[in-house]
Amino acid sequence: MRMPVTFSIAFTAGVTPTKWTRIWADRRPDQPLEVFRTDPSEQDAVLRDGRAQVSLVRLPVDETDLSLIALYREIPVVVAAKDHFIADADSVVVADLADDHLLQDPDAVPEWRDVATEVRDGTRRPLPKMRDLDDTMEQVAAGVGIVILPHSLARLHSRKDVVSRPVEDVSESQVSLAWLTRETTEDVEEFIGIVRGRTRDSSRVDTVPAGAEKVRKEKKTDKAKAAAKAVRVAAAKAKPVTKKATSVTGRTRNTPSPRAGKRRGGR
Repeated sequence: MRMPVTFSIAFTAGVTPTKWTRIWADRRPDQPLEVFRTDPSEQDAVLRDGRAQVSLVRLPVDETDLSLIALYREIPVVVAAKDHFIADADSVVVADLADDHLLQDPDAVPEWRDVATEVRDGTRRPLPKMRDLDDTMEQVAAGVGIVILPHSLARLHSRKDVVSRPVEDVSESQVSLAWLTRETTEDVEEFIGIVRGRTRDSSRVDTVPAGAEKVRKEKKTDKAKAAAKAVRVAAAKAKPVTKKATSVTGRTRNTPSPRAGKRRGGR
């Protein structure tokens, strides 16, 4: 008996694919599913080496040979030690952070890089050794510097000794679904439909019988116009035809009475 092929979904840190994998499990109970998290450097690599059929990525990635569907955007936040001045603010702008030390490559946050004092003065010191974001948060909590991250990443690595606030003038990050264009299989199409919210019974494509001409989808404005016209026609048919009023003898009101003429002539 041939075993079904496992469908693999990769996702970058901070992205939660649970709602989509639950739907998949409900619709495809006989299809094995593997879900695993990737490092930022491997978001698209897992597609190219076949470890995953689809990948939930945070841009930027190398988009060569990939198809992507934008899913949602994330607001950026700055994370700092608990006693940092941002703790008393609702949000900040990058100019407020110009004198801070960024524990990231400045090119990763160009808005901060362009206003940073240490970049302008050439006084920026080397970054400490940090294996991952947990190590980075240790440095943040110790007051060594700050980081600017998508909100979901900051929440994933939150600690009691750090605070985070939105940064108003830093670009939002884009989360997308990615897959190899040449590997757009039926399973990939199925998962795309789930992510896009298609129901179980909805078709992935507009199917047209062979030899039949595809019917143009009627626009909402066309429907509204047709409905309004139907109402006007129905109202016209229901409206009674107005006739000139007649007397009981069948004469119109504007026809002089013969008797009245005799009376006028006999005076």
